[in-house]
Amino acid sequence: MQVTSLPSFWQSRWQEQQFKEPTKIQEASFDLITKGESFVGVSPTGSGKTLAYLLPAMLKVTEKQRTQILILTATQELAMQVTEVARIWASDLDLKVQPLIGGANIKRQIEKLKAKPEIIIGTVGRVVELAQQRKLKLNLIQTLILDEADQLINSGKEIDLLAQIMKGVDKKVQLIAFSASGQKLPELMNKHYQRSLSLVDVTTIDDSQGKIQHGYIIWPKRQQVDALRRIAHVDSMCALVFFNQLSDLGVAEDKLLYHQIAVVSLASDQNKLFRKMALTAFKEGKTTFLLTTDIAARGLDIAELPYVVNIELPANKEVYLHRAGRVGRMGHDGMVLTIIEAHQVKIYQKLLAELNLKSQEYYLHGGKIIDEKPLKENSSKPKFKKKSKHKK
Repeated sequence: MQVTSLPSFWQSRWQEQQFKEPTKIQEASFDLITKGESFVGVSPTGSGKTLAYLLPAMLKVTEKQRTQILILTATQELAMQVTEVARIWASDLDLKVQPLIGGANIKRQIEKLKAKPEIIIGTVGRVVELAQQRKLKLNLIQTLILDEADQLINSGKEIDLLAQIMKGVDKKVQLIAFSASGQKLPELMNKHYQRSLSLVDVTTIDDSQGKIQHGYIIWPKRQQVDALRRIAHVDSMCALVFFNQLSDLGVAEDKLLYHQIAVVSLASDQNKLFRKMALTAFKEGKTTFLLTTDIAARGLDIAELPYVVNIELPANKEVYLHRAGRVGRMGHDGMVLTIIEAHQVKIYQKLLAELNLKSQEYYLHGGKIIDEKPLKENSSKPKFKKKSKHKK
């Protein structure tokens, strides 16, 4: 892909969006998609995968002739984000884009399907529901795109639902799967759906990421929220804070709000409107923290996000990779900070070593995150009352 090879109106749009040269995944995917080939595309988070599949796929669409592209995403938030991007570029081609996500009014979605949108972006559950009601004809889909495909396949429920979609589409449908950690996707797609896909992996040659610092702060588990409270007072702090457990998120949110720290939360048990409001408030800089679980670890693009904070060790290296991918997107710098206990340091270092990432210890001191131990003893750690010693 070269910018000069795009339609003139898209070349103007490209400049308007302040994009530079196409990324490696955009270059590698363009001709494959326009030629109708099926494949798995792998590149680092924040390397422009959305446009890598949207632009060439849209150029194949015939205007006002039924739904031709179906894009499936792992979360509602990602579906809406992709929809926003797609509508910008589709408007130049006079194409209609319709999101189909769970939590939204299904009757309204059915009404909008009557307008025969050329592009549908949805979550697997809602797409299956509408297909079962015969409101969406899967057999007419020409290009099926799976965004964050490994997450779709790793969920037991999603595997079964995706299988129904695979049975509904034509056997000759162009199938494209994208992910930042999808090296095993060709094997998985063949195992679960008997689909043979080639692998296009540009991870080792991608140069789109900014400088990302990876580090840890040693802090007692029972005082994690205190660490967050101190981090919140770091100058210009803005962070996506990840929790492993939803219950821990709720407790932390209540405590931080009690200390008058501007936070919002994004969780799977919230309704669609509340989740949208929280994400919008954070993107607009109205809050210091967005507290979330791994629901926000995939695909979400928060412009120039400076910090990701893990309140504790992520479950595995893939989880760490996707969380960390919220910073360093499209050339911007960032920091990934993980709060751990002293006995977890070796586990943390091993996890990062598996990802070929370097890390160091950081400290909280004087309202700053510093990389050298403060001179004053315990000034960067919570202070404990020493037990008094009595002479016998």
